[in-house]
Amino acid sequence: MNHTSSHAVEPDLRDPALYISRELSSLEFNARVLAQAEDPSVPLLERLRYLCITCTNLDEFFEIRAATVLEQKTLGVGSTGPDGLAPEETLARLRQRVLELVETQYALWNTVLQPALAEQGIRFLARDRWTPEQRDWLRDHFRREILPVLSPLGLDPAHPFPRILNKSLNFAVSLNGRDAFGRDADMALVRAPRSLPRLIRVPSPIADAEYGFVFLSAMLAAFMDELFPGMQVTGSYQFRVTRNGELLVDEADAENLALALKDELRERGFARAVRLEVVDNCPDGIIDFLTVHFELDESAVYRCDGPVNLNRVAAIYDLVARPDLKFAKFQPRMAPTLADGDSVFDVIARRDILLHHPFDSFATVVELLREAAHDPAVLAIKQTLYRAGIDSPIVQHLVEAARNGKDVTVVVELRARFDEEANIQLANRLQEAGVQVVYGVVGFKTHAKLMLIVRHEPGGLRRYVHFGTGNYHPGTAKGYTDLGLLTGHPDLGEDASKLFQQLSGLGSGIQLRRLLQAPFTLHSGLVERIEREAANARAGRPAGIRAKLNALTEPGIIEALYKASQAGVPIDLIVRGACALRPGLPGISGNIRVRSIIGRFLEHSRVYWFANDGAPELFCASADWMERNLLRRIEVAFPILDGAVADRVIAECLDNYLADNVQAWELHADGRYSRAERGNDPPHGAQQQLLTNLYS
Repeated sequence: MNHTSSHAVEPDLRDPALYISRELSSLEFNARVLAQAEDPSVPLLERLRYLCITCTNLDEFFEIRAATVLEQKTLGVGSTGPDGLAPEETLARLRQRVLELVETQYALWNTVLQPALAEQGIRFLARDRWTPEQRDWLRDHFRREILPVLSPLGLDPAHPFPRILNKSLNFAVSLNGRDAFGRDADMALVRAPRSLPRLIRVPSPIADAEYGFVFLSAMLAAFMDELFPGMQVTGSYQFRVTRNGELLVDEADAENLALALKDELRERGFARAVRLEVVDNCPDGIIDFLTVHFELDESAVYRCDGPVNLNRVAAIYDLVARPDLKFAKFQPRMAPTLADGDSVFDVIARRDILLHHPFDSFATVVELLREAAHDPAVLAIKQTLYRAGIDSPIVQHLVEAARNGKDVTVVVELRARFDEEANIQLANRLQEAGVQVVYGVVGFKTHAKLMLIVRHEPGGLRRYVHFGTGNYHPGTAKGYTDLGLLTGHPDLGEDASKLFQQLSGLGSGIQLRRLLQAPFTLHSGLVERIEREAANARAGRPAGIRAKLNALTEPGIIEALYKASQAGVPIDLIVRGACALRPGLPGISGNIRVRSIIGRFLEHSRVYWFANDGAPELFCASADWMERNLLRRIEVAFPILDGAVADRVIAECLDNYLADNVQAWELHADGRYSRAERGNDPPHGAQQQLLTNLYS
């Protein structure tokens, strides 16, 4: 235990030295994902997929996190967060770490994965090694399938530098000669149309491999001269610009949020530039030319030793039929209590049902809604949708329910980042079917995941609820670990009903019996429980905190955890991504351990456990311990009241993950992560154990 002397000076728990930069911690998560791509024990095409995930992760990092810090620098903000770093210092450290990550990405692609793929008959044909037969086939394909789509743009006073769309692939082309009108031409731009595939498959006999591919960028570079007849192409260089991805809508002034978002979405692709990627052989003069036009300085430029859109390689995962180079497929189980074909309502009326995705099928949730849509006893359905997809079966059943005369209300969060346009379309489709659509609360994203079904039964109305830690999206339910609870508990049903009344009617002052809700009671409820554990530890009573999260960055929660650690509370945290807390600091956080699990599935479930003097409390939630989740969003933490369900959550999501010595990384006080040491223990992978349980 790490009790402090009563005469010692109490440390300042808001000291910036006690906090890790959220931005730098986010990059370390990407480094752990990249380590999966480097791991030879991972199937080859899965390694390639992990590499591409790190590329798209970096895109989003620059669009959101780096863009935010850049705005803070522009506005003269003193520090970027509780770590106390000035924006300039944060940007400098970010650049250094990103340079290291990019170098690792391309070295892995060029020297490890490409050769390994070639050994398996999957070849990427390099332009400088094309055979005459390959070049002839590619030139013919270029003329037939690509050239008619291209629109080169010569730069002159009549054709100024165009607006370049976010993350689009472009070429800066240097020219020598005169154009058709006798004007000197020295520079042009060529955009790779987004309608064209970024990988072209070459017939096997010509590729001399079972699977042969050529990058669209390589074909454009090779045959660029065909776009400029009569002129000499002296060089062509790929580049790609990343822009700020945040939407700036003043909700208070927007009479119609959907229309305001539509207007803003049109401009998102042309927002402020934050990063410029260029091929590594791009001349300094062209880089200078581009940075001037994008209003960037040299620190925003990243040279790429290969295709600047490397993430496009991900397409071959589906193009190559090699199951031996992928993770073994598995069949998610239907909830055992539903396997006999009973009505979902009858089963939930008897007992709570826990769904642990992707090991438990999301089809159970879809079946519940399908049954509700056609059950004459169902009177009303209320649901929140954050990310669902317009073609989701969830949406189809909501439409059917409305057409069948049910009272259907759906809270659609229009501001789900990068899904805004899809959610506007989804809302329109629901409204056309007669669904009452609510756009949530001004200033607070509705991130809670819940569905309420009101059913007329003998004895009166009964409420059935689904609470989730993840989105109502069948696709992500196959790749994310999430928890869902199906319950008919009267208190939870009443709380859910009050929440929907608040979201649609904007009433104030609701009192919830069991749920913790952000932005009202979740943050304070967590702090109170952490402080209770500290008090129990000081009194010699059983105390402990265990939590599984995606991120931990909220200063108030971290300070409370530091105090609990000082009181002697053992604290085990499983934090997938950014963690601003420094564990293992003597006298501060010596009782705190933090680990991160990176595996086949993206860890997404949130679980909070408190020892509570021998009467443990267990919650699952839609919220991470971040400022935005706890203070600026509508979130829900729901208690697990059924003892058998609680035992399963603890065993599968806490005990199991804390025992992982295969995919676990441990966080050190200096912000570094290292793989958990196995020692003499047998290997234990948490996700693999859950897969094994499917067949036991």
